Amino acid sequence: MLNREKPDAPRSFRMSLQVSLLTDCAELLAHSAAWDQLAGQIPFRTSSWISAWWRHYGASAGRQQNAQLFVPAVFDESGRLVALAPWSRRFSLTEGWVLEWLGGGETCSDYLGLVSADASVDEVAEVLADRLCDCRRGPDERWDLIRLDAVDEQDKPTAKLVEALKSRGCPVHRRDGPRCWRLDLPRRWDEYLERLSKSHRKQVRRLERRMLESGRARLHTVQNSDELPRVFAMLIDLHERRRAFLGQKGRFSSPRFTAFHRDVSARLAERGQCALHWLEIDGQPAAAEYDFRGDGLNFAYQSGVDPERLELEPGNLITVALLKQAIDRGDRGVDFLRGDEPYKSHFRAEPRPTVRFRIAAPRWKARCCLFGWTAALNIKNWLVQPWDQTMSQ
Repeated sequence: MLNREKPDAPRSFRMSLQVSLLTDCAELLAHSAAWDQLAGQIPFRTSSWISAWWRHYGASAGRQQNAQLFVPAVFDESGRLVALAPWSRRFSLTEGWVLEWLGGGETCSDYLGLVSADASVDEVAEVLADRLCDCRRGPDERWDLIRLDAVDEQDKPTAKLVEALKSRGCPVHRRDGPRCWRLDLPRRWDEYLERLSKSHRKQVRRLERRMLESGRARLHTVQNSDELPRVFAMLIDLHERRRAFLGQKGRFSSPRFTAFHRDVSARLAERGQCALHWLEIDGQPAAAEYDFRGDGLNFAYQSGVDPERLELEPGNLITVALLKQAIDRGDRGVDFLRGDEPYKSHFRAEPRPTVRFRIAAPRWKARCCLFGWTAALNIKNWLVQPWDQTMSQ
């Protein structure tokens, strides 16, 4: 018998919340307005992002023929949506039935998580865990492993769900994920410059005087939908040429990635949650950036620069210009998303840890699979660590 802790929420309140499993895209999108309100303006959790991802990367796109929508949605007694877990379910010969976030893979979606109203996170976690661990459910709801990547360490709703599953006998493995980087913005540009090191502050002021204030460099932002295709093509060209200069493949070398972003950028732009910018130097495009917006934050997703004009520092120029624009607009911050590129700390962004969870169903076979995966990971880390220590000496 599994050792189950007594739930914190009163049973009468928990019974007023009902869980429905949504497996059809049209049925899911019928709740898009309430869904987006719960998403807290994080673009990677919105219905526009997730539904576009499913169209381009889900089962209908042929990525995984056995992938299915598997979205537990929680409703209160009045039928109002209070939470949902945007998951898909697929079968693996080695792991069994796996639940994982919609939005993963090459799109590098960050801050994925359980979408929930803040006031009900404890109760939501309990009723979802009850539903997921109910052994009376049929094969259509069977799962063996839940894989949760790109979770913000401060994501309370997802952490509560993990805790609730653990209390019901589900083994949980937690490890660090790639760090995101966020810059909290002051109210004035001069205040921001004071945060920089003396040498970086001098460099930024030099760029301002020589390029921005002189008019040699000008920042432009897409203002209407008619401009979007042209500027998106400019972004792709600059990004791919820069990657090729470095001997690498660019993100947009993937046709599916490109099609996804042409789709989702248009949808989010209609709602004011997407912005494309480009910087001209001496009248010619030298840099471009593709951002998302939400709740006073700018999420810097993708960029490109002209590799033939690096001596003019187009990457630093567009970053400086966009930071000034964001401060003038009164935005509260810029999130540079995942990756430890040096420029992020250089501009005084702070690391924001993410975590990865692997949760096994409370059955012996699922437990054994997770144990085997954990043992293999530990052996790999043990083999790599001595080599890393030797190289660092």
